[in-house]
Amino acid sequence: MLCFVGRLSAQKGIDLLTGTVDELMKGGANLFILGKGDSRFEEALKKYGRRYPGRVYIGTGFDEALAHLAYAGSDIFLMPSVYEPCGLGQMIAMRYGTIPVAYDTGGLADTIVSPGDHAEKFLCEKVYGTIKETGFLFGRHTREAFLGEISKALCIYYNKDIWRKLIKNAMGRDFSWKKSAARYLELYNKLHD
Repeated sequence: MLCFVGRLSAQKGIDLLTGTVDELMKGGANLFILGKGDSRFEEALKKYGRRYPGRVYIGTGFDEALAHLAYAGSDIFLMPSVYEPCGLGQMIAMRYGTIPVAYDTGGLADTIVSPGDHAEKFLCEKVYGTIKETGFLFGRHTREAFLGEISKALCIYYNKDIWRKLIKNAMGRDFSWKKSAARYLELYNKLHD
């Protein structure tokens, strides 16, 4: 189960998502989308909901309780934002153990540890060291790059031992203010020593 929770706008990369639904369905994925925004995106997504009943859920509007169920009940969280100074969706998803696939930008790049172009790291910890990754980032904001990273995530998904490590890593990330404040204090003290 793949999910997207957020504003249905070009800034959030929803055009990439609408451009990949048919391929995701051919690959056997199920898709849950919850959001509101640009009516052209809402209408395009509703068409996919009608085309793939029981496999594509489109909820327009926002329901916080349903959003949390989507995060918790999905395997992969999609966040193809064009830019994202911070981003909360990927952090919420990781807390629930839902692995993000996101564009390599801003706060997404700051919070997701990705294998980059080295997915083989997942196949041999003896050579590459302990798996520290928490998700997947794609470097070009194109439909092909987005689909490629989703495909990489789905390939790893079927290796349950590795996928459990990703989940554990993601759920173990500490994005609390306490940790951030300690880093700021450490930097401040370094500058004034």
